[in-house]
Amino acid sequence: MEQTLAPPPVKGRPREFCTEEALAAALRVFWRNGYECASMAELTAEMGITKPSLYAAFGNKEALFHKALDLYEREKLAYTVAALEAPTARGVAERFMTGALEMQMSTCDPKGCMGVISSVSCGGAESIKADVAARRVSSEAALIARFERAKQEGDLPETLEPDALARYLYALLQGLSVQAGSGASCAQLQQLVDTSLSIWPTR
Repeated sequence: MEQTLAPPPVKGRPREFCTEEALAAALRVFWRNGYECASMAELTAEMGITKPSLYAAFGNKEALFHKALDLYEREKLAYTVAALEAPTARGVAERFMTGALEMQMSTCDPKGCMGVISSVSCGGAESIKADVAARRVSSEAALIARFERAKQEGDLPETLEPDALARYLYALLQGLSVQAGSGASCAQLQQLVDTSLSIWPTR
């Protein structure tokens, strides 16, 4: 009688997962810890995937961080694009600070600004520092251009420098982020926003 050979065992299929959900989970870890302090063990645990799956879908940890920054800007900083469309310079500042306040008070996201956290805690990761810095420069350039237009339109004092005003607004936003990360209440942060707007320069 002819002997029938048993078929070879079938290897398990790779684990399937939603890359967008996994990337959102990685964003939370980087946002909470910064780049250097986000371990691969914590990343894979939060993302619900194995280390080989992470490498296959996103590349290494550095590549994953860049993708997480893209998601952060696209979803969490969308208010900054709308802010630039405000009809006045004060309106731009109000939209910026109100949007930042709403994000800081969200119950589903870590506190603080991911860019600030990463820039002060990324240790020797020069490419990460460079990416964070380049994104900040790009955002500041767009804001400076908007304030330059406001000055030309007579919406700002002639003696005021648009680049100095842009740095001032970003200093306010960074202060808001740091205070939120330190446990400041919504009422306290709203006072900061209101006070800043009350002394905003107008012509």
